Amino acid sequence: MTDLDLIDRKIVAELMRDATLPVAQIADKVGLSQTPCWKRIQKLEAAGVLTGRVALADPARLGFGLTVFMGIEAPDHSAEWRETFAKAVAALPSVMEVYRMAGEMDYLLRVAVPDMAAFDMLYKRLTDAVPIKNVTSHFAMERMKFTTAYPVDTRNR
Repeated sequence: MTDLDLIDRKIVAELMRDATLPVAQIADKVGLSQTPCWKRIQKLEAAGVLTGRVALADPARLGFGLTVFMGIEAPDHSAEWRETFAKAVAALPSVMEVYRMAGEMDYLLRVAVPDMAAFDMLYKRLTDAVPIKNVTSHFAMERMKFTTAYPVDTRNR
């Protein structure tokens, strides 16, 4: 289902904007009746296009006022190291995202913690759990733009 038609893309865009919308409102916005709209949503979920519905929260209001981007350089690229690393980051709830990268760093992590002391504890837990060649941490001073919605084309067929 990689070739989504215009209606499917509109449905996805509406749900990314606000997943709490009732099906009737989504259907109205995309030009369908409720039942066909609901069936399309179910197909999009079954195909893995829609992977979940969540509430977005303000990290600072939840006590996670420090965002850190960690660049990780692996000491080797063996399957064993990758598996150990994957388990280590999975066990750290403050690690919000992990990407395997091309270029100078091997992995990029987005971390949300209350403060520097909490980051230091996370850093120690990670470096105790898995050997790492180099860690470069970048501390966000201000979040200037944030979205989880991809810029889906909702105009062109």
